[in-house]
Amino acid sequence: MKFDVIILAGGLGTRLASVVKDVPKPMAPVADKPFLDHILNALPLGHVNKIILAVGYMSDKVINYYGDNFEEIPIVYSVEDEPLGTGGGIGLALNHVTQDTALILNGDTFFDVNYEDFWQIHKDSNVPITLALKQMQSPDRYGTVLMQKNTIVKFNEKVKDLSSGLINGGCYWVNRNILEVLPKAEKYSFEKDFLEVSVQKNYLAGYISDGLFIDIGIPEDYERAQQIFA
Repeated sequence: MKFDVIILAGGLGTRLASVVKDVPKPMAPVADKPFLDHILNALPLGHVNKIILAVGYMSDKVINYYGDNFEEIPIVYSVEDEPLGTGGGIGLALNHVTQDTALILNGDTFFDVNYEDFWQIHKDSNVPITLALKQMQSPDRYGTVLMQKNTIVKFNEKVKDLSSGLINGGCYWVNRNILEVLPKAEKYSFEKDFLEVSVQKNYLAGYISDGLFIDIGIPEDYERAQQIFA
């Protein structure tokens, strides 16, 4: 099976500004490489048809570094002239998808999932979108997800002092035809304005992975990533 990969690589990195300057967040150096390199190298590259990098802030830094291919897999750029939010960025990038399914990843998050098992859940669930979820201790920074069997039934707001919970790992299998049901707005949040609204429609399946999850959005986790990838 071949699929396209969309990576959201337009992050401003405001919370990282104290330690990383002059590059978009996915290009932040981690163990002597852009963080994005670690994400790309973890993909099952033999099955990837093309890589779509959704870029905006300092897009030239990404384009100049990667050019038109990675390990001989074509790269195309979905360029946002102004920030469109995760939803607008995904909507724009989906126009470049030519396969029936695409894998969507966040360029500032590394989530070590078994893509084959993840794909099997997506296929068997027969839904437009499947989320990779992570059981997290003290998930204060994140909202949590409630699941019954493989169906996501509820998104909970961030709760202080929660001992553990399932979080959305920002990694999705989607069918290309979700373009038909995405909001028509150009700028919106994929998580808030689409996923949370779609729960009632039984559009969403979930796959729980216990693989390494690291979001470099804050300086402490950026430092932790340096240790892990070294």
